[in-house]
Amino acid sequence: MGVRSNTSVPVSTSSPMAIPKVIGVETEYGISGGPGRDPILASSILVNTYAQQSRTSINWDFDAESPGMDARGFPSLTSLAPIVETHLANTVLPNGARFYVDHAHPEYSSPECRTPIEAVLYDLAGEEVLRRAVLSGNTTLTPDDQIVVYKNNSDGKGNSYGCHENYLLNRSLDFVDVVKAMVPHFVSRQIICGAGKVGAETDVGQATSPPFQLSQRSEFFEEIVGLETTLKRPIINTRDEPHGDAERFRRLHVIVGDANMSQVATFVKVGSTALLLAALEDWGASIFPASPRQPVRALHQFSLDTSLETTVMCDDGQQLSAWDFQDQLWELARRYANAKDTSSVGDEHEVEEILREWREMLDGVRDDRAGVADRVDWIAKQRLVEGYAERHNLGPTDARLRAIDLQYHDLRPEKSLSNRAGLRELWKKSEVLAAVFDPPTGTRAYFRGRCVSKYSDQIAAANWDSVVFDLGGDPLQRVPMMDPLRGTAALTQELLDRCPTAGELLAALDA
Repeated sequence: MGVRSNTSVPVSTSSPMAIPKVIGVETEYGISGGPGRDPILASSILVNTYAQQSRTSINWDFDAESPGMDARGFPSLTSLAPIVETHLANTVLPNGARFYVDHAHPEYSSPECRTPIEAVLYDLAGEEVLRRAVLSGNTTLTPDDQIVVYKNNSDGKGNSYGCHENYLLNRSLDFVDVVKAMVPHFVSRQIICGAGKVGAETDVGQATSPPFQLSQRSEFFEEIVGLETTLKRPIINTRDEPHGDAERFRRLHVIVGDANMSQVATFVKVGSTALLLAALEDWGASIFPASPRQPVRALHQFSLDTSLETTVMCDDGQQLSAWDFQDQLWELARRYANAKDTSSVGDEHEVEEILREWREMLDGVRDDRAGVADRVDWIAKQRLVEGYAERHNLGPTDARLRAIDLQYHDLRPEKSLSNRAGLRELWKKSEVLAAVFDPPTGTRAYFRGRCVSKYSDQIAAANWDSVVFDLGGDPLQRVPMMDPLRGTAALTQELLDRCPTAGELLAALDA
């Protein structure tokens, strides 16, 4: 059947200089167990049983997927677009998120969030979705085939999987400036946002036999700029797939980050990045620190040095450490927040919290690590690892220390070592449980999630920028949402509340 395009959902007309930094977090989870220890089958079991349990078996609409679009404006000879596996389990959730099998991992892609603190909430909702999926999936399996999932970034055998961030940018921003401005941040933010890692898995890491690293992901990166996400990973990913109006928006797809168990670390990771991107849009790239002359090498070196003393040569001739980069970037963000309207990131209180936590974590990793062990993952993990090694007189390469590392990321509450590390919480458990089903109210995720909840039997498919309805006739009817700020609760709640059927909703939109 064909698809007829309906009138779009209502839209706000306000447009500040730095556009709203709509944020999404995509987490691929490590997985073990399942029939035949097949990770693809195990991941499919989780997605399918959860969808059946939640009555949300709505397909993902791949029609608009374009992972091969490159922000540099040309196809790279050395980078390949990621393969879109349309045949694997894939569904849309009532909170507006996507839950699916990505290669050999279950992945939860959060709904679009309007602020960093909201992004933390829906990242936590993803953890709860995975816990529930494991519980429902394991009821169908024998005791020997039980599935376990981990919110980590590598399997200990040289394979890495990602925790990706997404930020809405103004299309007018030159991508060359994005690279220039953000490389210093992405190579250095691991000193406060790294999840920590026992040992190394790549030739780069193993060359120095580190007992412990700051980051799970850093050693797997090989390029400065590129399109790939699984091989020859770049610090700046060039995928130009805005999931919206391509004439107005970019989506910066960030793959150079760890999956954090610390809520505060996630908050500062996305909050600091959003603030710097807003500053870039308003003030340009010239105010940012000069990039390391060898950014990939700097990324590796900074991860391998828990003393934080390593310095690298920059394009302007300075020698800077990761701490120096972050100190300069924090100062830039502080000046920006004092001078400009930062509502593109969050309200005044939230921006103050981002800057305060960022500053405390930055000073703490240098001067008082015990004081920030409640929010910096790598410090919390290192304390657990070193304490266990000391109690049992273990050498740095003992396999039991890698087991401690993995158990830090275990999503089972009774098994998770991060649960016992005293990490600070920003959201109550009741709020996280509500976010499993309730979508964010300030983005188009509200319209998508409410439609999934209310009209699931009349939805053929959905994706980030549209919902496709099937009213039993021909053609199917698509409601486009090309602006992430369309479809908010303020603009569509009354409409959704008064339309009991999808047909009435579509008629109201046409009117």
